[in-house]
Amino acid sequence: MFTTIRRGISKVNEDIRVIYENDPAAKNLLEVILCYPGLHALIAYRFAHRLYKWHIPLIPRHISYLTRIITGIEIHPGATIGRRLFIDHGEGVVIGETTTIGDDVLIYQQVTLGGTGKETGKRHPTIGNKVILGAGAKVLGNITIGDNVRIGAGSVVIEDVPENSTVVGVPGRITHRAFVDDNGNLMHNRIPDPITCELNRLKAEIEILKENK
Repeated sequence: MFTTIRRGISKVNEDIRVIYENDPAAKNLLEVILCYPGLHALIAYRFAHRLYKWHIPLIPRHISYLTRIITGIEIHPGATIGRRLFIDHGEGVVIGETTTIGDDVLIYQQVTLGGTGKETGKRHPTIGNKVILGAGAKVLGNITIGDNVRIGAGSVVIEDVPENSTVVGVPGRITHRAFVDDNGNLMHNRIPDPITCELNRLKAEIEILKENK
């Protein structure tokens, strides 16, 4: 019991520290503790998840429900979440029951890690380590997102994504060019549109064909 408590406290300390170190808006640790709904949702999830693993009925889901009302973030207690998850802003984030999230993942507001229908078993995505999920991104179904993947804002991902990739668009497509800042963070305002790029390529080919007539 005491070992479980110590591990829980250690994870919460990591959650606080990762917010303070990565969010320039965080002025001090007390502000992080009091004013970050992503942190509050994670603390509630970790408690509810422990009860869920102990097969305690109803209470874990009710904790999740109350947390959603307070924070706007819904994390099913059955989800498996690694260390140092940072949910930035967080409003509208949904994490489904069979979702698995690795370590050092960054999730922005309105992200959904959900299913695609009424299938049973593993029906939610598996997210690797050091993944960035842009605002409004939807990752749906039993798919795997590899390590170091960046998913652009508003993208809808329904297929596996290999590690070290950048995905944009609806449906999500892998682009070979990723715009990142000096710290390796995805610059969402400079994400290329693969559909536009392909259309431009086709236009160029048509112009070449016209010239060669």
